[in-house]
Amino acid sequence: MAVELCLLLLLFCGSTISEVQPIYKPPPGTLDFGFVPAKTYDTGAYHEPGPIGILFKIVHAFLYLVQPNYFPQDLIRKLAQQKFGNTQGDYQKAIYYEIGFIVSAALGLLFILLLPLVGLCFCMCRCCDNCGGEMHQRQKKNADCQRSCFATFLFVASLIISVGVLCAYAANQHLTNQVRGAKKLVNSNFKDLKIFLNDTPAQIDYLVSQYNTTKDKALSDLNNVGPLLGNRVQEQLGKEVRPALDAALTMAGAIRETKEALENVSVSVEVLQEGTERLHANLTDVKMHLSNTLNDSACSAAQAASTCNIIRNSLHQLNINANFSGLPGVSSQLAKVNDVLKTDLSSLVQKGYAAFNDTPDLVVNQTRNILSDIKNLLESIGSNITTFTKTLPVQKILADLTIYLTQSEAYVQDYFPVVEQYDFYRWLGCLILCCMVVLILVFYYLGLLCGTCGYDKHASPTTRGCISNTGGNFLMAGVGFSFLFSWVLMIVVVLTFVTGGNVEKLVCEPFEDKTLFKVLDTPYLLNQHWKNYLSGILFKNPNINLTFEKVYSDCKENKGIYTSLHLEQLFNINEFLNVSMYTEDVALKIEHIQINLSKIILLDEIGKENLLNFSSSGIEGINFAAYLTEINKSVTKVDLLSFANDLEARADQLPKGALENALKGHANSIRMIHNQQVIPLEQAMKYVKARSTLNQSIRLLKRTSSELTVKVKNVISAVNAAQLLINNNASLVIVQETKKYMDTIVGYFEQYVEWVKESIAMEVAACKPIANVIDTAVDIFLCSYITDSVNTFWFGLGGSSIFLIPAIIFAVKLSKYYRRMDTEDVYDDTENGNNGYHKEHLYGIHNPVFTSSMEQW
Repeated sequence: MAVELCLLLLLFCGSTISEVQPIYKPPPGTLDFGFVPAKTYDTGAYHEPGPIGILFKIVHAFLYLVQPNYFPQDLIRKLAQQKFGNTQGDYQKAIYYEIGFIVSAALGLLFILLLPLVGLCFCMCRCCDNCGGEMHQRQKKNADCQRSCFATFLFVASLIISVGVLCAYAANQHLTNQVRGAKKLVNSNFKDLKIFLNDTPAQIDYLVSQYNTTKDKALSDLNNVGPLLGNRVQEQLGKEVRPALDAALTMAGAIRETKEALENVSVSVEVLQEGTERLHANLTDVKMHLSNTLNDSACSAAQAASTCNIIRNSLHQLNINANFSGLPGVSSQLAKVNDVLKTDLSSLVQKGYAAFNDTPDLVVNQTRNILSDIKNLLESIGSNITTFTKTLPVQKILADLTIYLTQSEAYVQDYFPVVEQYDFYRWLGCLILCCMVVLILVFYYLGLLCGTCGYDKHASPTTRGCISNTGGNFLMAGVGFSFLFSWVLMIVVVLTFVTGGNVEKLVCEPFEDKTLFKVLDTPYLLNQHWKNYLSGILFKNPNINLTFEKVYSDCKENKGIYTSLHLEQLFNINEFLNVSMYTEDVALKIEHIQINLSKIILLDEIGKENLLNFSSSGIEGINFAAYLTEINKSVTKVDLLSFANDLEARADQLPKGALENALKGHANSIRMIHNQQVIPLEQAMKYVKARSTLNQSIRLLKRTSSELTVKVKNVISAVNAAQLLINNNASLVIVQETKKYMDTIVGYFEQYVEWVKESIAMEVAACKPIANVIDTAVDIFLCSYITDSVNTFWFGLGGSSIFLIPAIIFAVKLSKYYRRMDTEDVYDDTENGNNGYHKEHLYGIHNPVFTSSMEQW
């Protein structure tokens, strides 16, 4: 049923996907669909063992020493296909792989068989007063050294056994603690699975609801078809229309500037003519009077004749230099320009601008009916999606799966106390095994304690104290229990070693590096008729390339189940809801948009005639060179002040008399004319401004008149070309811009489709809980909780069992030095030939406290 749910959910999600193949894909405005609602999964499929993890690593290192071979993929495949043993090399490979476990298990079995047998023989031997069973001890000079060494070795062996049993106990307790805490982890996995089921419908609803975002954006663009499409058309046409209108408007401004310049020329020339004419009259008068003076008889005298001639020859300099009276007038040109300005060319151009700027409104008015059909089409798409979602029995399947999941959870909850009960039995059994070792250790430690504390080096073997004797008895008791328990302990160690070690090497390590998945993904492995087992189980189609490793990895990365299970190979989504059909309808309707801009008039015939009249106004016939020449001339031909000074200096050369005085009077008159008329003409604001204005106006007129006819024709030609573009070629621009506008609208649907695809692939029905369940079952429960704990248990218990052998030897040896003997050697350095050592049966020396029959073990 879970598979059916996945398929149905993905079918439902896929119903919103289409395969649009755009011809042109502009960069449309990016739509914000928000984030698919998703809750955070609680399960952290990772186990940190804590301090005991150090022991786990030591055990892993030991297992690597025992079994350093790589995972036998070929052998496992043959075993799964029941082909193992078909070739002779299979058993050899298996033995080679398991050689470490085989040798270790063989040694364990040897231990199990021989130690009880050795113990039995040892007991029988001691009963016959052999193997140290005779309660007699020879005195040796190095007895203290031997006793100390045996005690030390036994203590070290006991410590090692203690460490081993502590490791075993810690592993046993760790497993129990993890089993008790596993309930929380199991509940967390069930909770995540419920979230997985409950959130998926909401995620699907969110995907469907976000179609409204696409629709609203498309409707917004349709409602703004004027600013969008109209402005695009206007922008493209404006590349030629606006420069033409700008040129016409510039020419209208040039006409106004020309009029102002002509008026400035007329006024400035009048002002300058007034000043120069008055100066000319005064200079003429002074020159006439000065000439009359020079014609006096006094100038005929020999002393004055040369001076008078010099002065007479310089009289022609007394004249104006800049003569503005002779400049041609501009009244005729000004009259023609005024006639041109009677028609407001700027207003006509502005009407052209206004008509062209009304393009968006024309687009809105001419596309109103088509846009209404497109809006209805968008609404129908949303209705179809909503209708389709209602036909899918998602809620029913989800409800069934939720019930199934709840029942499974209840079953686990009911069965969990049974697991805890059996785990308690296991814990108790392991504890008993640990207690066996602890009992042996207790006897050893008590024996060492009592023997060491009660030992008296001055006492003879037959007179040792009670405490020392008790210590020896404890040691022998430990030896006896070692023989009784060691083989039982080793049986448990061998069984758990072979089982736990192989689980670690054949399951846990391959699972961690995903080698196990590669084996499971072997074609025809689990079913000889199926190439891909997982797709055959889930979809009844083994030809779909669906692997355990890929599904696990995708779910581990929390990808959507659509991506993880490769459901795109099972569903042709267009069969359920082909959005491309609707986008094609939208595109077709947009392509039928027809926009007529022939009503736009950029510049009428009156405006063009006005431009032609301006070009024939005659301003190009003005003699600009004459004006500029007079402007650049000085006011007078000679500096009047210098001329007056020179005249006065020459008058001083004449004899004293009326002639000298008359010439000096004329010099003063010239100075007065310079101060009262020349200086104002050069410095007074009225004349300076008039001269500057005339200069600027003439230069402006010169620039304007330069190729004026050509400029006007170019403006008219540009306007005509722009008008021709609007009337005849605007349809091509409109088609191009309409296509871009259409692609923008369609681009919103494509964005929605891509977002839905990405959301389904990565966010909808994210299957992290499935990977968590696998990790919890294999990596945490089987490997971390059980296998690591079991392996650590046999590692500690096995080490303790092995070190029982040296402990037995040292305990037997050491007990001789602690127990009270029945007889002892007597040293006599004077009697017989026995070097002073005499036996009890020769001399009859008996233990004063105990007899041999009471002490022998």
